[in-house]
Amino acid sequence: MHRGRGPRPRWQRWRYYPNAVLLGAQLLGILVYPFTDSELGRAVFSLFQLGVLVIAVGAVRATPALNWVSWVFGVPAAVLTLVEVVVRDNNTISLLSNVTHAAFYFYLAYALVRYMFADRHVSTDEMFATGSCFTVVAWAFAYLYGAVQNVWGPEQFSHAGDGPLTWMQMLFLSFTTMTGTGLSDISPVGGQARSIVMLEQLAGLNYVALVVARLLAMTMARFHAEGDADVRRWRGDAGTPPGATAPPTPAPTPTPTRREASVRQA
Repeated sequence: MHRGRGPRPRWQRWRYYPNAVLLGAQLLGILVYPFTDSELGRAVFSLFQLGVLVIAVGAVRATPALNWVSWVFGVPAAVLTLVEVVVRDNNTISLLSNVTHAAFYFYLAYALVRYMFADRHVSTDEMFATGSCFTVVAWAFAYLYGAVQNVWGPEQFSHAGDGPLTWMQMLFLSFTTMTGTGLSDISPVGGQARSIVMLEQLAGLNYVALVVARLLAMTMARFHAEGDADVRRWRGDAGTPPGATAPPTPAPTPTPTRREASVRQA
């Protein structure tokens, strides 16, 4: 006996919204990271973040080239994250980890922008992609700040504490720069650090001007198109849309008499 398919469980519906999962994981990382005091806890959570990102890339753009490139950057980043737990305070390993993480996140941001601009229909997952792409770019620049600190030293940044910036401080600087709020107590003082900060400021401004504005315009165009389709459907079915006033019926043209016709001909 053939049984019809019932409604899918709620937990299975999330696979249709990979960017919602991605955005939730990024926001969860911001809230949970301050409580992961041990290096092992941070490494495990970083691997979890990388796993979510790789799954999201494969779900958003299932193309061999994109999957190949994402794995090329993602696997070394995951391996280096584990190596950092075993080999601590190694500047070379930290630099390689920051560079691979930044490349992975930047490529994911590129994939998300392609995904959002692939068609003229704005889906629910593409709306979540606007938030997840923003956090991905912020993560990428935070890793770039770490690379700058590895190469040119912690003197590139000025902050209230002593020593190099922690990961949370670099992420905080990245978000305040990306959003343009300017609430950070961390300032770039070196030339290399200021160059990266200026690039992130430009990226944040262009993101709102190009990505968010375009998606908003496509959403409004879809609403207008749906409204026009409803009007045409109402006119075809009922003659007049609900709530609209029917146009006045023109008065019939009187038939001219024989005398009026002869006068017009003359």
